[in-house]
Amino acid sequence: MTVRKRRMNNMAYTNSSLVSYTKLSPNHSGQRTHSIDRITPHCVVGQCSVETLGNIFLPVSKQASCNYGIGEDGRIGMYVEEKNRSWCSSSNANDQRAVTIECASDTTEPYAFKDVVYQKLITLCADICKRNGKKKLLWLGEKDKTLSYEPKSDEMVLTVHRWFANKSCPGNWMYARMGDLAEKVTTQLGGGISGNTETEHPEKLTEGYYRVRKTWADSKTQKGAYKILSNAKRCADSNPGYSVFDDNGVNIYSPGGAASAPSEDVPFLVQVSISDLNIRKGPGTDYAKTGKFTGKGVFTIMEVKSGQGSTAGWGRLKSGAGWISLDYTSKIK
Repeated sequence: MTVRKRRMNNMAYTNSSLVSYTKLSPNHSGQRTHSIDRITPHCVVGQCSVETLGNIFLPVSKQASCNYGIGEDGRIGMYVEEKNRSWCSSSNANDQRAVTIECASDTTEPYAFKDVVYQKLITLCADICKRNGKKKLLWLGEKDKTLSYEPKSDEMVLTVHRWFANKSCPGNWMYARMGDLAEKVTTQLGGGISGNTETEHPEKLTEGYYRVRKTWADSKTQKGAYKILSNAKRCADSNPGYSVFDDNGVNIYSPGGAASAPSEDVPFLVQVSISDLNIRKGPGTDYAKTGKFTGKGVFTIMEVKSGQGSTAGWGRLKSGAGWISLDYTSKIK
């Protein structure tokens, strides 16, 4: 199928050339009132084909639809053209600006996708971003933070159905991979921060604060909130047992915490060969998961500390995403 372009109200819309099956649903609101700057993945709650999805959304009585669907075999179907607002996320405001994608999934929680479906979701999201002039796909992780965020002209933002209705959608399997999806798509677009191109936490923040606390959850212990990282570190150095946390609750500096591994010269590179290595907010399984995975690839470790749940120690990622167990990595010489 060739890419088809439409121009209305001075906005250009195209449909994906990855589509192999089309069955347009009558269930939509016509042309969008907002330009596309969001993508909302959904779980179908069924391992079905793109043809079955088309039949589901065809009756007017269904009062539901989506822009694209990915069948259990990885094929992509189109049911509402990108120029039009689908009825998918229980939110008019979201669907006016989001491309919605239903993905074949298991029928019970965590509503897992087959790998072929997840890989095709990555490819489709990259295609959507590219055609709409976006260089980055963002997962901000929090509803209020995301919905109040105004994306830059080259940014696309991920949202989820569960923020707008009492549903699990896209299921806990996909929800735990939203950060991984954003990272992989951004890497494909060439606008990402991954591997050797990771960036450290800036010395001076323009937004948010570095907070000095005993733990992220214990806000009552906060000694201060700083725009300057060195000032926050100085405060932590002066208060044994305190650490510096970023606005996402990630422990980025712990002078009085777990002991550093003396044999490691940092920074250094590690290879991660599994796709679901959890990133945690601190060096140990006693710290909360961030809800993101590293994915496979090469990563820069800036600091190593011993901690619960890892024999080889915990490494702090240069990207600032958090800490990973070095048990599941191999050091690159």
